[in-house]
Amino acid sequence: MSYFSRLTDIVTCNLTRLLAQAEDSNAAILEIIQEMQEGLAGAQRSVNTARASEDHLRQEIDSHRSQTEMWMTKVKEQLLTGAEADARQSLLRKREVEDLIAGLAQQHEAAIKYREHLSTIQRALEARLSEALRKRESLGVSAADVQSNVPEYLVNPPAIPKHADHEVDAELERLKRELGS
Repeated sequence: MSYFSRLTDIVTCNLTRLLAQAEDSNAAILEIIQEMQEGLAGAQRSVNTARASEDHLRQEIDSHRSQTEMWMTKVKEQLLTGAEADARQSLLRKREVEDLIAGLAQQHEAAIKYREHLSTIQRALEARLSEALRKRESLGVSAADVQSNVPEYLVNPPAIPKHADHEVDAELERLKRELGS
Protein backbone atom coordinates (compact mmCIF):
# COMPACT_ATOMS: atom_id res chain seq x y z
CA MET A 1 0.00 0.00 0.00
CA SER A 2 1.33 3.41 -0.91
CA TYR A 3 0.81 5.96 1.83
CA PHE A 4 1.87 9.04 -0.10
CA SER A 5 1.20 10.19 -3.63
CA ARG A 6 2.88 13.60 -3.31
CA LEU A 7 5.59 15.17 -1.19
CA THR A 8 3.00 17.42 0.39
CA ASP A 9 1.25 14.29 1.63
CA ILE A 10 4.38 13.48 3.64
CA VAL A 11 4.62 16.99 5.05
CA THR A 12 0.95 17.08 6.05
CA CYS A 13 0.51 13.50 7.21
CA ASN A 14 -0.58 12.49 10.69
CA LEU A 15 1.63 9.54 11.57
CA THR A 16 -0.41 8.58 14.60
CA ARG A 17 -3.58 8.34 12.52
CA LEU A 18 -1.85 6.41 9.73
CA LEU A 19 -0.45 3.90 12.21
CA ALA A 20 -3.78 3.59 14.03
CA GLN A 21 -5.48 2.69 10.75
CA ALA A 22 -2.85 0.10 9.83
CA GLU A 23 -3.37 -3.59 10.54
CA ASP A 24 0.32 -3.99 11.46
CA SER A 25 1.78 -0.75 12.77
CA ASN A 26 5.34 -2.15 12.76
CA ALA A 27 5.16 -3.02 9.06
CA ALA A 28 3.37 0.25 8.33
CA ILE A 29 6.02 2.41 9.99
CA LEU A 30 8.74 0.68 7.98
CA GLU A 31 6.85 1.25 4.74
CA ILE A 32 6.12 4.86 5.68
CA ILE A 33 9.79 5.49 6.45
CA GLN A 34 10.82 3.89 3.17
CA GLU A 35 8.40 6.11 1.23
CA MET A 36 9.58 9.17 3.14
CA GLN A 37 13.20 8.34 2.36
CA GLU A 38 12.37 7.98 -1.33
CA GLY A 39 10.51 11.30 -1.26
CA LEU A 40 13.40 12.98 0.52
CA ALA A 41 15.88 11.61 -2.02
CA GLY A 42 13.71 13.02 -4.81
CA ALA A 43 13.48 16.37 -3.02
CA GLN A 44 17.27 16.47 -2.69
CA ARG A 45 17.62 15.81 -6.42
CA SER A 46 15.16 18.62 -7.12
CA VAL A 47 17.07 21.04 -4.86
CA ASN A 48 20.33 20.10 -6.59
CA THR A 49 18.78 20.63 -10.02
CA ALA A 50 17.33 23.99 -8.97
CA ARG A 51 20.71 25.04 -7.54
CA ALA A 52 22.43 24.08 -10.81
CA SER A 53 19.87 26.10 -12.78
CA GLU A 54 20.40 29.08 -10.48
CA ASP A 55 24.18 28.81 -10.92
CA HIS A 56 23.87 28.48 -14.69
CA LEU A 57 21.74 31.62 -14.91
CA ARG A 58 24.17 33.56 -12.71
CA GLN A 59 27.09 32.52 -14.93
CA GLU A 60 25.17 33.47 -18.05
CA ILE A 61 24.38 36.90 -16.59
CA ASP A 62 28.03 37.40 -15.68
CA SER A 63 29.07 36.44 -19.19
CA HIS A 64 26.65 38.93 -20.73
CA ARG A 65 27.80 41.66 -18.36
CA SER A 66 31.31 41.26 -19.68
CA GLN A 67 29.85 41.58 -23.20
CA THR A 68 28.27 44.92 -22.27
CA GLU A 69 31.65 46.12 -21.06
CA MET A 70 33.20 44.96 -24.32
CA TRP A 71 30.54 46.82 -26.35
CA MET A 72 31.05 49.98 -24.29
CA THR A 73 34.81 49.83 -24.87
CA LYS A 74 34.14 49.39 -28.57
CA VAL A 75 31.73 52.37 -28.60
CA LYS A 76 34.37 54.59 -26.99
CA GLU A 77 37.06 53.44 -29.44
CA GLN A 78 34.75 54.05 -32.39
CA LEU A 79 33.87 57.53 -31.13
CA LEU A 80 37.57 58.36 -30.73
CA THR A 81 38.21 57.35 -34.34
CA GLY A 82 35.21 59.34 -35.59
CA ALA A 83 33.13 56.29 -36.57
CA GLU A 84 29.90 57.59 -35.06
CA ALA A 85 27.63 55.32 -37.15
CA ASP A 86 29.57 52.27 -36.01
CA ALA A 87 29.46 53.52 -32.42
CA ARG A 88 25.69 53.87 -32.70
CA GLN A 89 25.41 50.24 -33.90
CA SER A 90 27.70 49.03 -31.11
CA LEU A 91 25.62 50.93 -28.57
CA LEU A 92 22.49 49.23 -29.94
CA ARG A 93 24.20 45.83 -29.50
CA LYS A 94 25.12 46.80 -25.92
CA ARG A 95 21.49 47.70 -25.19
CA GLU A 96 20.30 44.38 -26.64
CA VAL A 97 22.63 42.55 -24.28
CA GLU A 98 21.40 44.69 -21.36
CA ASP A 99 17.80 43.78 -22.23
CA LEU A 100 18.81 40.12 -22.29
CA ILE A 101 20.49 40.53 -18.89
CA ALA A 102 17.30 42.08 -17.49
CA GLY A 103 15.29 39.06 -18.63
CA LEU A 104 17.87 36.63 -17.29
CA ALA A 105 17.97 38.51 -13.98
CA GLN A 106 14.23 37.96 -13.56
CA GLN A 107 14.67 34.27 -14.33
CA HIS A 108 17.57 34.13 -11.86
CA GLU A 109 15.44 35.69 -9.11
CA ALA A 110 12.69 33.16 -9.84
CA ALA A 111 15.25 30.33 -9.76
CA ILE A 112 16.50 31.51 -6.35
CA LYS A 113 12.97 31.59 -4.95
CA TYR A 114 12.21 28.17 -6.41
CA ARG A 115 15.39 26.67 -4.92
CA GLU A 116 14.55 28.24 -1.56
CA HIS A 117 11.02 26.80 -1.80
CA LEU A 118 12.36 23.34 -2.58
CA SER A 119 14.90 23.62 0.24
CA THR A 120 12.09 24.45 2.66
CA ILE A 121 10.14 21.41 1.49
CA GLN A 122 13.26 19.27 1.87
CA ARG A 123 13.74 20.45 5.47
CA ALA A 124 10.06 19.74 6.20
CA LEU A 125 10.47 16.24 4.77
CA GLU A 126 13.57 15.73 6.93
CA ALA A 127 11.56 16.80 9.97
CA ARG A 128 8.74 14.38 9.12
CA LEU A 129 11.24 11.58 8.56
CA SER A 130 12.83 12.32 11.93
CA GLU A 131 9.39 12.12 13.50
CA ALA A 132 8.73 8.78 11.80
CA LEU A 133 12.09 7.45 12.96
CA ARG A 134 11.30 8.45 16.54
CA LYS A 135 7.90 6.77 16.17
CA ARG A 136 9.62 3.64 14.83
CA GLU A 137 11.89 3.65 17.85
CA SER A 138 8.95 4.03 20.24
CA LEU A 139 7.31 1.00 18.58
CA GLY A 140 10.49 -1.00 19.17
CA VAL A 141 11.18 -1.60 15.48
CA SER A 142 14.92 -1.76 14.82
CA ALA A 143 16.78 0.45 12.38
CA ALA A 144 18.09 -2.70 10.71
CA ASP A 145 14.54 -3.42 9.56
CA VAL A 146 14.56 -0.30 7.39
CA GLN A 147 15.83 -1.22 3.95
CA SER A 148 17.42 1.96 2.81
CA ASN A 149 19.87 3.36 0.34
CA VAL A 150 19.86 6.80 1.87
CA PRO A 151 22.60 8.17 4.13
CA GLU A 152 22.87 6.88 7.68
CA TYR A 153 22.21 10.34 9.14
CA LEU A 154 18.67 10.11 7.75
CA VAL A 155 18.04 6.60 9.06
CA ASN A 156 19.40 7.49 12.53
CA PRO A 157 19.48 11.28 12.60
CA PRO A 158 21.14 13.21 15.40
CA ALA A 159 18.83 14.80 17.95
CA ILE A 160 19.10 18.12 16.09
CA PRO A 161 19.61 18.06 12.30
CA LYS A 162 22.96 19.55 11.29
CA HIS A 163 21.38 22.41 9.32
CA ALA A 164 19.53 23.57 12.43
CA ASP A 165 22.43 23.64 14.94
CA HIS A 166 23.32 27.29 14.37
CA GLU A 167 19.72 28.43 14.24
CA VAL A 168 18.86 26.56 17.45
CA ASP A 169 21.89 28.01 19.26
CA ALA A 170 20.97 31.53 18.17
CA GLU A 171 17.36 31.09 19.26
CA LEU A 172 18.43 29.68 22.64
CA GLU A 173 20.69 32.69 23.22
CA ARG A 174 17.88 35.07 22.27
CA LEU A 175 15.47 33.34 24.65
CA LYS A 176 18.03 33.40 27.47
CA ARG A 177 18.45 37.15 27.04
CA GLU A 178 14.69 37.58 26.90
CA LEU A 179 14.24 35.62 30.12
CA GLY A 180 17.13 37.43 31.79
CA SER A 181 19.20 34.28 32.28
